[in-house]
Amino acid sequence: MGAIGFKFVVFIVAALLVIVSSLLMTTRKNPIHSALWMIVTFFAMAVIYLLLNAQFIAVAQIMVYAGAIMMLILFVIMMVSLDNGAQEQKRFPMAMGTRLSWALVVVVLLVELMFAALFYQATAKVGSYPAEAVASLGNAKTMGMLLYGKYIFPFEIASILLLVGIIGAVVLSRKNK
Repeated sequence: MGAIGFKFVVFIVAALLVIVSSLLMTTRKNPIHSALWMIVTFFAMAVIYLLLNAQFIAVAQIMVYAGAIMMLILFVIMMVSLDNGAQEQKRFPMAMGTRLSWALVVVVLLVELMFAALFYQATAKVGSYPAEAVASLGNAKTMGMLLYGKYIFPFEIASILLLVGIIGAVVLSRKNK
């Protein structure tokens, strides 16, 4: 089995792991278990990014999503009293028409996804950073030069917006206590 066959096997395993772990994440009743399955999904997605030679995105996936965001989610879950969730919850029965309409939405989205996957054509023009230039420099170096060079201002604005969101969440959680 050559390098291409090995990459194909790793891709299939990672893709199946993404599908299974994301399904388990959405079907678990315990939010901690859902968060753990989300971490597995993030790591499997990072493997797929590595197979696509997107090392920067793979590392960012692990550091930002599996690290920082999941810690925030786990902290929020721990701040919210899980005992309240364990009490008897009133469940509203979903009407059959509502279920059918949601099933129709899912089928339409699946058909759109399949249509896009079958008829995809790369029509973009070659930009300032063609694949050959990125390959010669390296993906992480090119992304770093762009992120901390040409796009430093939008990067800093995004950082400030995230900081404001975190401060707002802390202020709102303090007011409730």
